[in-house]
Amino acid sequence: MKIYDTKTAPSPRRVRIFLAEKGIPMEYVQVDLQKGENLSPEMRAKNPVGKIPVLELDDGTCISEGASICRYFEEIQPEPCLMGSTPLEKAQIDMWHRQVELYFFGQVGMCFQHSTGYFKDRMTPIKEYGVVAGKNAAGFLKVLEKRLGESEYIAGDRYSIADITALCALDFARVVDIKLTEKHPNLKRWYAAVSSRPSAKA
Repeated sequence: MKIYDTKTAPSPRRVRIFLAEKGIPMEYVQVDLQKGENLSPEMRAKNPVGKIPVLELDDGTCISEGASICRYFEEIQPEPCLMGSTPLEKAQIDMWHRQVELYFFGQVGMCFQHSTGYFKDRMTPIKEYGVVAGKNAAGFLKVLEKRLGESEYIAGDRYSIADITALCALDFARVVDIKLTEKHPNLKRWYAAVSSRPSAKA
C-alpha cells in the first residue's frame, strides 16, 4: 500500500503522525499541490475531488480524507488506541475531533486559501471570507484553552486523533498569523507536550 502525500500540507501530516504513533511503516508518494498534480486525471481517478492524502491499498482500493484513512488503520491495528476503546470514549474523541476539524482546522484552511490566493488558479478567493475564517479559528482557541484547563488532552486524559489534528492545524495557522499568546497558558502546556512527541516530526 502507499499514501499520496504532500509534505507541507497539514491534512497529510496528521496521517503521518497517526501512523508514526502506531508504528506502521508506509510508502509515501509526494504530490505537488502548487503545480496541481493532485488534479491530474490519474489522481482524480483515485479521489474525484482531487484532495490529498489518498491511501491506495494493494488491490487498488483508494481511501481519501485524512480522518477516514486514520479510521482504517485504527480498525486494523487498534493499539495504541487513538480513537477510543469504549463506546463513551469513542464518542467523546469523535465529538472533540469533529469540533477541532470544523471550527479550527477547516477555518484555518479557509483563511489560508481565501486570504493568500495560493490556489487562485483553481478557485475564486474571497478575501473577506478569509478574514472571517481567520477570526473564527482564533476564536476557537478560547474553547480549547478552557478545555485544556480541565483535561490533559483535548478529548480526555489520553492522547488522541483530536490532539493530532489540532497540532497540525495550529502549526499551519502560523502561516496566517494565528499564534498562541500569553492568553493561552493551557494551550501552551498542551502544545509543548504534543509537539515534543517523536511522531510530531513525521
